Amino acid sequence: MTIVSARDFRANQGKYFSMVNSGEHVILKSREGNFRLVPVSSSDFISDETQKITADLRGALRELKEVIAGKKKLNTLDSLIDEL
Repeated sequence: MTIVSARDFRANQGKYFSMVNSGEHVILKSREGNFRLVPVSSSDFISDETQKITADLRGALRELKEVIAGKKKLNTLDSLIDEL
C-alpha cells in the first residue's frame, strides 16, 4: 500500500494511476480526509440517458399490461399522431 500527499499526487498523477491499474492500493491523504484510489468499472456508469430509456420502457410495459388486462384501450396510430 502506498500513502501519498495531495501535493505529490497532483505532481505525479500518471504514476499513481498506473500503480492502481496494476492492482496496488494507493491512499491519498489531504486536509479533507483520506481517499483510496480505485479504477472505475463499466458497471459504475449509469448515464441519465440510460435511466430515461429504462423508465420509458417500464412505462410502456406497464401500459401494455393494462391493455392486455382490458383496463386501457390501445390507441390507434391516428390518435397518437393527433396527440402530437
